[in-house]
Amino acid sequence: QVQLMESGGGSVQTGGSLRLSCAASGFTYSTYCMGWFRQAPGKEREGVARINGNGITTYADSVKGRFTISRDIAKNTLHLQMNNLKPEDTAMYYCAASYEYCSDSPNYWGQGTQVTVSS
Repeated sequence: QVQLMESGGGSVQTGGSLRLSCAASGFTYSTYCMGWFRQAPGKEREGVARINGNGITTYADSVKGRFTISRDIAKNTLHLQMNNLKPEDTAMYYCAASYEYCSDSPNYWGQGTQVTVSS
């Protein structure tokens, strides 16, 4: 049974930091591209950051230089370090897994963790 379980969300003020984590189980983690997506109320879902099995990362322009994605293959975990948070980062953040290649339509999704940034 595939499971992606996010943790680490919360409420911070502008300029603060949060570290999101995602624990993966039930699939061959190393063969999947892992990513973080977010969706704010009334807005479309957007890809925030992705990391493939070779450790190559990509970021949305809006988070470059502030967010860092990382993965631990041995522990089947994914992380998103978010620094210098802004109110526009407020959203539900989802961990997602795409088989072999990074995709805008991942195979698996977590339940999400809320991030709220106040000004």
